[in-house]
Amino acid sequence: MNYPRIFLKPGKEQSLRRFHPWVFSGAIKRIEGSPLDGDVVEICDTNGIFLALGHYQNGSIAVRIFSFLQVEVDRNFWLKKIQNALSVRQKLGLFPNPKTNIFRLVHGEGDGLPGLIVDIYGATAVIQAHSTGMFLIRPLLAEIIVEVLNGSITSIYDKSSGTIPGKNDIQTKDSYLLGPPINEILLENGNKFLVSWEEGQKTGFFVDQRENRLLLEKYCKNANVLNTFCYTGGFSVYALRGGAKKVISVDSSQKAIDLTNSNIKINFGETPNHQSFCTDVFEFLKNSKEEFDVIVLDPPAFAKSTHALKNALQAYKRLNAAAFRKLKSGGILFTFSCSQVVNREQFRNAVFSGSIIAEKQVRILHQLTQPADHPVNIYHPEGEYLKGLVLQVDNF
Repeated sequence: MNYPRIFLKPGKEQSLRRFHPWVFSGAIKRIEGSPLDGDVVEICDTNGIFLALGHYQNGSIAVRIFSFLQVEVDRNFWLKKIQNALSVRQKLGLFPNPKTNIFRLVHGEGDGLPGLIVDIYGATAVIQAHSTGMFLIRPLLAEIIVEVLNGSITSIYDKSSGTIPGKNDIQTKDSYLLGPPINEILLENGNKFLVSWEEGQKTGFFVDQRENRLLLEKYCKNANVLNTFCYTGGFSVYALRGGAKKVISVDSSQKAIDLTNSNIKINFGETPNHQSFCTDVFEFLKNSKEEFDVIVLDPPAFAKSTHALKNALQAYKRLNAAAFRKLKSGGILFTFSCSQVVNREQFRNAVFSGSIIAEKQVRILHQLTQPADHPVNIYHPEGEYLKGLVLQVDNF
């Protein structure tokens, strides 16, 4: 098939020769044809030599590359891509798994499918398109997902209304592409969870913290635990299973607190050693008189663009300093950043600054990241968004 062709300015092909999967608008010299948002385009160097295929978008990221080979982009092409993604999850033991039926099937650039996220929640797949190209082929992708997962998926929900780029004429609302809504109790490492992909953040659950929650469990025996920005209460559930003496969950959203309480109840019934508070985390840390053995800081992205980076780093510094002050000597802090524009060194320096302000002695026990079902394309380091530290905190 003849696709519209995009010719790059001299020298701008170097990033593609290093297999980076994005073409920025400023790198384009000229366009042959009239591609619309979402169309497949062919990328060439200034002399017309083929470089890659991708989805076109009128924006800063003009093309998201999905192939560096000159191939036919048909159903079989997308089928092989998703089969390859599933194969990785099978090798990880995530599918099938009697104790875990929540995992990420497709992680954008990490799976060679930029602009596409697919999370599995039992018999439901949730799709998020971050590009118009992926948005336009959702029905085909849904059909392939059902086929590849051998019929274990009976419902597919599209949650792309808040993620497709804004510079287009697409009007959409989140809806089911396949099947009716399914209400089921889901499993992660044997823990039970209720997940609302229709109303919840992201695709409904922070799938990327699965292994970090399991690590937290090991530190919670007989501990007083504070879980801030608790959302669905995932860390709280693991802490209680780990034998915590008391767990406090804090979030500014009442819906999040209600969901946390429900998840605690389906795992442990009415438990007296869990409390939840709907309040601002900074205010809670400022006003609480308690000290804790373990604290979890898992805030939302403080910086969603480079313009917000400076303020975000200040917020991480303040937040971690406040948590350091609330830990008993010898206590454990799990602290995270999910801001893609905050790199690992910047986050660590912000935590370092917080420790100086709080005048605490701090040791790094673990350096954490996203799990293997959220793979990072080595040519696309921007995909490594989740950064975490487990710290032991002592008085001087």
